[in-house]
Amino acid sequence: MVIEPSGKILGAKITGIDLNVPISQNDFYDILKSLSRFGVLHFPKQSISPQSLKDFSARFGSLQIGVSGLHEPDFPEVSILSNIIENGKPIGIADAGQDWHTDMSYNNMVGYTNILFALQIPRRDGKALGSTHFANMLQAYEELPERLKTDLVDATATHDFNKFWENMRARPGSHRPVLTAEQRAKRPPAVHPVFLTHPITGKKILYCNPGYAIRINELDEQQSDGILQELFDHQLQEKYQYTHEWNEGDLLMWDHLSTLHNAWPDYTASEHRLIKRCQVMADRVFDPHFIPAEVRLEAQTS
Repeated sequence: MVIEPSGKILGAKITGIDLNVPISQNDFYDILKSLSRFGVLHFPKQSISPQSLKDFSARFGSLQIGVSGLHEPDFPEVSILSNIIENGKPIGIADAGQDWHTDMSYNNMVGYTNILFALQIPRRDGKALGSTHFANMLQAYEELPERLKTDLVDATATHDFNKFWENMRARPGSHRPVLTAEQRAKRPPAVHPVFLTHPITGKKILYCNPGYAIRINELDEQQSDGILQELFDHQLQEKYQYTHEWNEGDLLMWDHLSTLHNAWPDYTASEHRLIKRCQVMADRVFDPHFIPAEVRLEAQTS
């Protein structure tokens, strides 16, 4: 296995490994450390079955099952992201144009990583469309004004799944229905620190994203709105951003805790995109027994 850093603020490419077969424990730890160090990992030229995608993803934590019901047959943990319509019905969730967010910050148990496998990528004039943009929340925290670090040191934010869902429903061409009461009950709002300590690196990160964060709980509504906007403006500066341009066979994973992401909506309904995804919760990485102390130390000092 060869790990090649991008040389940018995020990202590394990993080659020499076939993720369609079970990986060794040593390779797993190397991937885990690399994810903490580089935030976004790209495994090109993969060919992975839904079962293998599920099994690889489950090494990192429990898998979330989506509320849409659009998933791989017999694998509810493997969601389908696609703009393809068959027999008048979408075969997957249209994920482009979602705006900046961190998946599963709306859960009490937050998300750890997304693992996506690309089968079909839209192209125009030879250029791949639908790139995924990322932003580095470790760097965003480190360069946050000291005033905000002090004022928000013990602050918490409420994250609400419905904010994101309604923003997506408002997009032109969206097929998303209003969430039912039952679906809303499965995704109640959750509260998390504005500054979260990463469970592997031990470093502080800015954990407050435009997609789901609706309120800083220790402030009144007007103050909260102002501070949230200041945080959003800060974290989305171009200097913190990194872009992945997709190819068929790409497997991409990223650290939800230390990044934001945004799927870019630069393709049309006739330019088809098909990606399969697992969403991994952070239940295991917050368990001190999940990673040996020496592996955690290497991640913290690399």
